[in-house]
Amino acid sequence: MKKRTGIILSLTGLALLLSGCTEFDQPISSKSEGFWNEYIVWPLVSLISYFSDLLGSYGLAIIAVTIIIRLVILPLTIKQVKSSKKMQEIQPKLKELQKKYASKDAVTQQKYQQEMMSLMQNSGVNPMAGCLPVFIQMPILIGFYHAISRMNATPTIDLGTFLVFPLGDPSIVLAVLAGIIQYIVLMTGPAMDNPQMKVMMYIMPLMIVGFGIVLPAALSLYWVIGNIISVLQNLAIYKPWNKKVEAATTGGAKK
Repeated sequence: MKKRTGIILSLTGLALLLSGCTEFDQPISSKSEGFWNEYIVWPLVSLISYFSDLLGSYGLAIIAVTIIIRLVILPLTIKQVKSSKKMQEIQPKLKELQKKYASKDAVTQQKYQQEMMSLMQNSGVNPMAGCLPVFIQMPILIGFYHAISRMNATPTIDLGTFLVFPLGDPSIVLAVLAGIIQYIVLMTGPAMDNPQMKVMMYIMPLMIVGFGIVLPAALSLYWVIGNIISVLQNLAIYKPWNKKVEAATTGGAKK
């Protein structure tokens, strides 16, 4: 179920990012009309521009805005983590239900679904909690793409460079770096304990690298910073080193 959900979310994100809106390469201003422009793109442009004036560069501004966004959605992320942990705890019981209702006929599968939902409710597991941060971040990610693309198309705005990378042009280095850090995010998160989610450990990094080598480097910078924050969150919450010690101890005990 998680594998299917992850793939669907990835394909949905890909479709949304590629479709976008027809104005993605047009200049942006406070006079740009439309719900998307007024409530998503222009506020992001204004926020990035504000921090650019404050910090002296668009690169630092993108880093600052990324950190702010991640702090805003942190409560949702924590909720997602708690739900993932509870889901891991009930995995043995879910496997027992799968064995109990192994038959594929409609009546048996209906009973299986009922007992599975009852188990999740009694255990305080909300399957949608894991998807919510993804749905929240998707409009922000697409908004960032349009904000950066349209800032890049605005004659009065020069995104400049970050270190040696022109932010208005694609950067293979930043794209690959974003993909590598995304892989580390998945390695230190719930995917490391769930074989069904491990497919995402290969799909997501490749998607990010693919996007990064054709989109402005400013977006890759957003991914790099956001993924670094995710790694730090995973290390603080999941403590993967404890799991390795626990696995080694358990293995030793079995022997």
